[in-house]
Amino acid sequence: MSGMRRTSFDGWPCSIARTVDILGDGWTLLVLREVFYGETRFDGFVESLGIARNTLTDRLRRLETAGLLTRSAYQSEPVRHEYLLTDKGRDFFGVLAAINAWGDRWQSGAEGVPVVMRHTACGHDTQAQVVCPSCDEPLRHEDMSVHTGPGYPERLLDDPAVRARFGDGTNRQ
Repeated sequence: MSGMRRTSFDGWPCSIARTVDILGDGWTLLVLREVFYGETRFDGFVESLGIARNTLTDRLRRLETAGLLTRSAYQSEPVRHEYLLTDKGRDFFGVLAAINAWGDRWQSGAEGVPVVMRHTACGHDTQAQVVCPSCDEPLRHEDMSVHTGPGYPERLLDDPAVRARFGDGTNRQ
């Protein structure tokens, strides 16, 4: 597959597509997992993940360009860098915690979950739960509807396929 370029979703009017454009693949999520677990150095990522160095270089560059990680020199001769979370990167933790909770429910074997998260503020083991910030009820697919928001491209609103997908319940301001 050399020479083939991945489709870019950066310009799509969809936050999921734009996020997939940054994350791209499993390695990117696993690099972020390692950062949340406390790893910050290139060789540490290689050792903990068994990832090829060129693949890691690409994923770290992608996360840095997207603003989730920042590179900081920790050694001058030779120059070596560590990769630290930015505010944008720290804000991604809830997404990984939600993926982890889903995996615990659907991918764990009979022996149980492989890693347990503990909420240090209260001392309890926990799992992420995605809830409505207005009523605190869990967000479930069957209780949701979608409509276009203020960032949806105006030029697409008259498209019959867009109308069929989102109905007339647009949220323009």
